[in-house]
Amino acid sequence: MQSFQPPRRILMGPGPSDVSPRVLAALARPIIGHLDPQFQALMEEIKAALSRLFNAPDHACVPLPAPGTAGMEAAIMNLLEPGDRAVIAINGAFGGRMADMAERAGAEVVKVEFEWGKPVDPAAVEAALAAAPTKVLAFVHAETSTGARSDAAALCALARKHGALSVVDCVTSLGGIVVDVAAWDADVVYSGTQKCLSAPPGLSPICLSKRAQAAISGRKTKVRNWLLDFNLLMSYWGGEGGRTYHHTAPINALYGLHESLVALFEEGQQAVLVRHARTHEALAAGIEALGLKFLVDEASRLPQLNAVIVPDGIDEAAVRAYVLDKWDLELGAGLGPLKGKVWRIGLMGASATPWHVRLCLNALAEALAAQGWTGDAPAALAAAEAKLA
Repeated sequence: MQSFQPPRRILMGPGPSDVSPRVLAALARPIIGHLDPQFQALMEEIKAALSRLFNAPDHACVPLPAPGTAGMEAAIMNLLEPGDRAVIAINGAFGGRMADMAERAGAEVVKVEFEWGKPVDPAAVEAALAAAPTKVLAFVHAETSTGARSDAAALCALARKHGALSVVDCVTSLGGIVVDVAAWDADVVYSGTQKCLSAPPGLSPICLSKRAQAAISGRKTKVRNWLLDFNLLMSYWGGEGGRTYHHTAPINALYGLHESLVALFEEGQQAVLVRHARTHEALAAGIEALGLKFLVDEASRLPQLNAVIVPDGIDEAAVRAYVLDKWDLELGAGLGPLKGKVWRIGLMGASATPWHVRLCLNALAEALAAQGWTGDAPAALAAAEAKLA
């Protein structure tokens, strides 16, 4: 057995994204105990930074010790008990995963389904909420499987109107588009570190409103997931009256998250959003100049996750294999009904730069040309440059 030396890749799939050298360096700092006073001070900084990033000053914000799916599971399992009614909006793979988890929690699940690539329709959701008293409305803000954005403010308002708690998946949106928990009046919002925050996978920032915390405290049954039981977690993360051992925190991963948040606030939250929007506009112009089309209408399209339709006669997997082999570039495949039909191109965090746009367009044009596609690569680059000027 020998030491593993990973290849150097350029990550432009649906996640993880490229991680900056400063965050990688932070991961290698000396480990200290998870109850060390200096580490506890770091924990408080992370909590405050997440509260600022989510704009959730009245919520409890902590990073869960597992990837973004753990945020989803924590939200569902903490709020739902057997027999509770849950309305789940499904417009892609991750809405479907929410529904699966809610069923496992013993809830009565009402699925409101939409075509993949379309945003959630608030009118259809309201009809489901109005049909019977509902404990939870759950939906995906930025659907990673399609690149579609739904109206979180409108959907959270419907939850409040009908007396439901809102659960919002912001795994792909946090740090790439506006996430405003206070303005939405959302109850549970979770994300992941490996997308627009450009930290390594393995942590899931989550924030819970006072309403959500009261609902968890008032449960008739224990939370079915011990590790992600919010009442137990806060005995460690709460910091009031001394922390109680709950789990051994992923210390170096938290160093990385902290450094990624430092870098984000140094650049400026608004500047980060503008960078994602600008690089998307450049990529979109280049993609269209190549003669390719997007899955999602422009009005609902995410800047950080671009689903590009595979043209007829093109081998989708062969294109991804080509750019990985020749350019060390990772692009994403489609999921579920979109398998073989789209490429998912990520412009997330440290991967949202003009350099990444140029490289992606060059690599994609070359891979398509190898299969006889006659797209104009120079025109694609010129179109992108016009947006970057």
